[in-house]
Parts: sequence; C-alpha cells; structure tokens
Amino acid sequence: MLLLLQYTLIFASVLMLVALGGCFSERSGVINIGLEGIMVIGALGGALMMRYLPQGTPAGLMVLLVVLAAALAGALYSLLLAVAAVNFNADQTIIGTAMNLLGTAAATVIVKALNTAADPNNVSATIQYVDQKKAFYFNIGSMELSWFMLIALILLLVSHIVLYKTRFGLRLMACGEHPQAADSVGINVYKMRYAGVIISGILGGLGGIVYITSGVSEWKFENGVAGFGFLALAVMIFGQWNPMRIAASALLFGMLRALSNVYVAFDFLGNLNIPGTVYNMLPYIISLVVLIFTSKNSQAPKAEGIPYDKGSR
Repeated sequence: MLLLLQYTLIFASVLMLVALGGCFSERSGVINIGLEGIMVIGALGGALMMRYLPQGTPAGLMVLLVVLAAALAGALYSLLLAVAAVNFNADQTIIGTAMNLLGTAAATVIVKALNTAADPNNVSATIQYVDQKKAFYFNIGSMELSWFMLIALILLLVSHIVLYKTRFGLRLMACGEHPQAADSVGINVYKMRYAGVIISGILGGLGGIVYITSGVSEWKFENGVAGFGFLALAVMIFGQWNPMRIAASALLFGMLRALSNVYVAFDFLGNLNIPGTVYNMLPYIISLVVLIFTSKNSQAPKAEGIPYDKGSR
C-alpha cells in the first residue's frame, strides 16, 4: 500500500502541474493541446541541466536549477502556441497537435546529436541522471517522497490564490469568458493570453521533468511522455478548470496510473493475474468514460479557442 501511495503522489503531482498549466491557458481563452510536447521539452531542459551540472553540486542548488531549466524550456516552447494563436489567429488545435509531434522529434534529435558529439558510437536518445536524481528524493519512514511533490502542492495553492484572489487572475479569466468586455475596460487581451500560455508552458515543463524522474534514472526521449499531456487535459476538464477540483481529479487519475506500477503486489480485484497492460490502460479508459458523461455539463471558458478580434463586438 505504501508503494501504491508513493506512486499515486508522484503521478498526481505530474498530472496536477500539467493540468494547472492547461487551466491557465484555457482560462485566458487559448486551448493548449500541445501540453504533451511542452512536457517533453521541459523534461529535456531539466535533464540536460542534470547532465551538465558539475559533480558535487549541492542538492538544494541542483533542485532549483533543474526546476528553473525545465520551467524555462517549457515557457519558451509554449511561445510557439502563443505567437500562432494570439498574433496570427491560427487554429489552436492544429498548432497544439503540431507541437506534440515536434516536441518528441526535436528532443530526440537534440539528445542524439549531443550523445554522438560526446561519443561517436553512442547514437541513443537517452540521458542518464543516476546520481543527480538522488537530490530530488527524501525518505519519511519507509516511504520515499520527492521534493517535486512539495513544489506541486505549493504551486496548487499559488494557482488558486492567483486565479481567484488577485487582479491578474480575474482579468485572465475575463479574457477567457468575454474578451470584448475585458478590452472595453482597458484590459489588454493579447497580453493576458500570452501570460496564460506562458504560465501553462512553465507548469507543463515542470510536469515533464517530474514525470521522467519518477522512479527511473535515465530517459529515452523517443518514448515521449506516454500520453500524460492528454491525460492531464482530461484531469483539467474533469476538474472543471478549477485548481482544487483539478487536484482531486489528479489524485484519482494518479492512483489509476500508479496501479500499473504495483499491480504485482497490489491486485484490487483479488489475485486474478490481470496483465499489467490492463492497468496501464485504466486511466485512459476511465478518462474516456468520464468525459462522455461530463462533457454536457462542462463549464469551459466561453471564449476558449476563439481568436480575439479587437474590431468585433
């Protein structure tokens, strides 16, 4: 049970961070389908930081630098969506899909090029961080926890406060509900949508580095992030674009995903020798079922996905 709880918290942290990122973007009026690609690029930024930090770097400093690298990489990559959606009124779904495809491909090419430059015989797309990963984990009793879990919890509380208790958050949500009304009172809709997308990039990038360090000491970037970006979108929708509900949804989907990691030791259906692949599919199957029954009552921002035209009223 402790192992199940440990993996649940790890995966819930990933899903919560990425879903919160999607929430900020969509609250501003921009649909971010590209969270999968942002996760990969954020993971790449964090992994490269771990790889090139000198031996003996203090653990606290390593955590800080890796978090900053992943967040910066995700933010920069998210600018592709911001520029295309805000400046050029491009179809946000198509742009997001292209970002997902490009993210994994670009990360694979970059890692292979770096590995080949260091060793001509190494053409893999893998980055190892065996020793560095130890800085991110600590033990409480017999359970191993990650500092990322604490970071995710802090960012959850910050997100709730920012969205509902600050002028910035209220203006951001106004741009996703009725941008023309927001513009009429002096709110710059373009800047707010840029801010929403960039915040989604920061949180998505953090989710990426949390994902690839969850239990493994190396990552093959050809594998991407196994659909976690899309699962985070389901968590966001199930959570009705509300940070606290998103957190609850992330715990549910995180537990379902964690079952695949501990199914040998924990079979909740009673020693039926169910293959691990069934548990791997569970969160995605559940997400489809949930979305089927909740989509009609969805309370999505009214102007999400609609390019803003300053001349229209």
